[in-house]
Amino acid sequence: MDSYYAIALQTTVHAVNGCSTRDEARSVMDSTLERLKVEIFAAKKFVGSDVRLVVLPEYFLTAYPMGDTIKGWADKAALLEDGPEYAKLGEIAKDNDIFISGNAYEVDAHFDELYFQTSFIIDPKGDVILRYRRLNSMYSPTPHDVWDKYLDIYGIEGVFPVADTEIGRLACIASEEILYPEIARMFFIRGAEVGLHSTGEIGSTIETPKSISRKARAVENMGYIVSANSGGISGHSLPISSTDGKSVIIDYRGIVLAESGWGPTMTAFASIDLAALRRYRQRPGMGNYLSRQRFELFADGYANLATQKANNLMQSDGSVREPKRSDFEEAQQQALDIMRKRGFF
Repeated sequence: MDSYYAIALQTTVHAVNGCSTRDEARSVMDSTLERLKVEIFAAKKFVGSDVRLVVLPEYFLTAYPMGDTIKGWADKAALLEDGPEYAKLGEIAKDNDIFISGNAYEVDAHFDELYFQTSFIIDPKGDVILRYRRLNSMYSPTPHDVWDKYLDIYGIEGVFPVADTEIGRLACIASEEILYPEIARMFFIRGAEVGLHSTGEIGSTIETPKSISRKARAVENMGYIVSANSGGISGHSLPISSTDGKSVIIDYRGIVLAESGWGPTMTAFASIDLAALRRYRQRPGMGNYLSRQRFELFADGYANLATQKANNLMQSDGSVREPKRSDFEEAQQQALDIMRKRGFF
């Protein structure tokens, strides 16, 4: 397939934070899925039959945890890997002959004490073909917190997965991880052509750190970025439009192809031209940044700069301890202490 259309669907997120039971939270999620079934069908009808990819916002089924313990949020809001929510999304993908990418909180049978924030891709057959677990998070556990065990189970390719599909080689970038060049770079040097960015952020009329970073990630990695923000969060304590707007599709030169305003909308849609991208990547010259990069220059420097430590939720007997939210603040403070000693500031 040389080209196709993608939509960054800016849909409203209905929070489950106020739900007192798991069943109540699941009812909210089911309502969201029923609404998405209608919105995705209508959006494809409007844009055209060549829509093959729809990207959904960050935590589109639940909003983000606020006030819940790790275990409490896992029980209330986290999906099972083979749970009914993925099955329903799979049906939407099949019915519309599209790939769907999104982001949700998810439990893993290997780590009963935790949940992970997971970005995923579902193919037109309805199968989940990629799971990426967010590696940088301020108040939630990540694979790096249980690093040795996670690597033993999934390997490094499971940490930085890329899906080779009929619509190109796809990878997921979770939310604020667009701010970390190394995260995106690990996907693109593994062959990714399109970065699927589910985000929940403040949309602004001026450039923000994330909007700048999206363009930078596209330019430096010579790839597309499809970034879907929410159309507001309903049922949360913050004003509904606190995370709303400016979903965007950016090409491999950093050029904005389409960008939404505010509120629920499907107006961020554009053509993904794989043939043009592949020609661009094979063209010698000063603009071929990936081929000019000298990665081995930086290996030792990164290896010796560890600040946020791996395995900080692993105990000496190999078990995983259930963290408190305050543990993550303490880990950051330890990192700042290391940076201070090394003369960073």
